[in-house]
Parts: sequence; structure tokens; C-alpha cells
Amino acid sequence: MTFTTIHNPDLYMADLRQILSQGRKRIGVLIGAGAPTSIRVNSDNEIEGTGSPLIPDVSGLTEAVVSSLAKKHQDVIEKLKNEIKDDTVNIEHILTRVRRLAEAIGNSSVHDLNGSAYNGLALQICKEIGEQVQAPLPDCPNPYSQLVSWIAGTQRNHSVEIFTPNYDLLIEEAFERAQVPYFDGFTGAHRPFFDSASVSSSYELPIPARWTLLWKLHGSLGWSVSNGIVVRTGDRNATELIYPEHLKYDQVSKLPYSALFERLRRFLMTPDTLLICTGFSFRDYHIKAVLDEALATNTNTAVFAFQYGNVDEEDAATQLASTRTNMSVYAKDGAIINGTKGSWRPSESPNEDWRNIRQTFWSEASSQVPGEFLLGDFAKL
Repeated sequence: MTFTTIHNPDLYMADLRQILSQGRKRIGVLIGAGAPTSIRVNSDNEIEGTGSPLIPDVSGLTEAVVSSLAKKHQDVIEKLKNEIKDDTVNIEHILTRVRRLAEAIGNSSVHDLNGSAYNGLALQICKEIGEQVQAPLPDCPNPYSQLVSWIAGTQRNHSVEIFTPNYDLLIEEAFERAQVPYFDGFTGAHRPFFDSASVSSSYELPIPARWTLLWKLHGSLGWSVSNGIVVRTGDRNATELIYPEHLKYDQVSKLPYSALFERLRRFLMTPDTLLICTGFSFRDYHIKAVLDEALATNTNTAVFAFQYGNVDEEDAATQLASTRTNMSVYAKDGAIINGTKGSWRPSESPNEDWRNIRQTFWSEASSQVPGEFLLGDFAKL
């Protein structure tokens, strides 16, 4: 694609480095499914560039979950996929369809399964999703441990807040290995319970700024329900509390999800905040809706979206950034900044110190490939 505007990555990365190093602004990080996918490991769970994703992307997850089901359930899912009106049917669409049939048909049958059987299929899908996303964090230094080191390495006026729709326990492992404290809405020792009032009732929590606030927007491995109370079990099992569905609005209205989404909304509506998005496709429409509402209402908040693909491949993110000038998209070949799309062009002659810094976010052009921005890859960010 031909760009008519030029953006200088050196200028914007220098500004970002200054913002992050000062420790005064409220900082949030939204970690999407692309983050664990960017980490490649071998069969011994060691970091290896040519290895397999630590956790598969949505396409890989869909294939793995469906192939693990009984043959009769695979046949049913193939029929359901043909009925779903979407270009790329994934496990979220499938689970949505299965759960809706479980609620709607009762004792009637669709594709030889009644409502009870579809409910059982939904639980089996969640179990298999849990099997696929329970990979442990590699023991060696990795992007999650580096993120935690950065959080712990700067004295701040406010806690860093991490929001993630991922159900894995990678970020929790990284905090605990580094002995960096965090609060995730649960309290207690034997069977910690979710306290929604402490999450959503007021913005300022009586927690030291050195603690990180961790919000699992779609639930997590190890969450369960005991006597009507959401508890954290400490294991890696997946339960009905995990909602990897394409349309989650009906579930978001329930606790703990209503409290967690209210937390995201409150964060974005607070003046002088910055949310950094990594590994997030912006195709989770109810998260995108919260971002859109906050960006439109609060001009003193900013969203920086670091995207893995080229600008034209990141249509869900660029659509939002084109209408909300307080959101910026940083992609491989260019960016949308202040609502304007442009290609990257670094400064001509940086000093030696900055040339070393530039290598952390920019790949220099060669005779075979153009230069490109690197930080859309969580493993590089």
C-alpha cells in the first residue's frame, strides 16, 4: 500500500520511554492471546525460536480442541460450523453455538443431541480448552518475566494494572517466581474468594503502589464456584467460569465479569492514563466497545496498540484508531497516530547510543526486506 504520510518511530519511542520511566502516569497493560503464542518453546518447554507456540493461537486451539473430542461430537461440530455465518469459524463461535442450543432446545434434538447433551458438550469443550492453555511458564528468562521485572524496577505513584482475557496462569507464575506482589480481586488463604466490592466500588484501593493489579476479564484456570461464591482453587482445571465465546455480553453482566469490566472502564475513565495493548487483535468486540466508549468520553486517556501485522492487516484496531485520535496503532510497516495513517521512516543519523536503543524496536532494511517495527511482537516488546 502507498502511504502519503511519514511517521518517525524514533520520535514516538523516545516519548514512550520517557513516559514509562518517570513512574507518574497511571499505566495499564492489556495482554491478548497473541502474547503466549509469540513465545516459542521446544519439547522440554525451553525457549527456542524455531519451536512451537507456548499456547496455540485461536486457529490452533480450535483444531486441537475439536480433534480431541469424540468422533460423534466432531461430526456435530462440523454440522454446526456450516450453520455459523462467519468467514473464520473458531472455537469461540462453536462454543457460543453449543451453549445457545443447550439453553434453547430442551428435550428436542438438533443433529441428534438434545439440550442436556449440548450442555455436556460445552463442558467437554471447556475442559479441552483448559488442557491446551495450561502450559507452564518456561524456567528461563522470557517475555513475561521481563515484563514483571520492568514493573518491579521503577518506583511508581500508582499501581500498574494488567488486564487480560487469557485464561492461562503465565503472568501469575511470573509474578510469584520474582516474588513481586499482586492483587487479583481474591482474598483469603484456604480457598480465596472473589470480592467484587474491592474491585469495582471505588478506584483507589488501599494497596501499595508497588503491588500490581491483575484483572482476568474472561475468567481463569483454577476458578470455580463453591456454594454460590467464586473461588480460586490453586489448580489448573478449567470450569464453566471460562467463557471463550464470540459474543459474551450475556455472561459479562454476571459476577465476577461485571466487576472486572467495570474496573477496565474505571481505569480508562480516570484522567492521565495510558493503556498499552499487546497481543490483542481488537476482535473481542465487548472489550473493544469499552475502549471505544472511554476514548470518546475521556480525552485525557490514551491507548497504544502494538500490533503484529502490517497496518492494513490490523483492520479491527485501525478502524478504532481512525475515529479516536487518542488511540495510536503501531504496526510493522506503519502506524495510525492522531488519526493519520502513515509509513515508518526513522531518523537519518541518530547518535551511537540511540542507534543501540533503536535495535530494540526497529529492524533495519536490507536489500531483501524493508525496515520494520518490531514491538508488535510481544516477545520483542
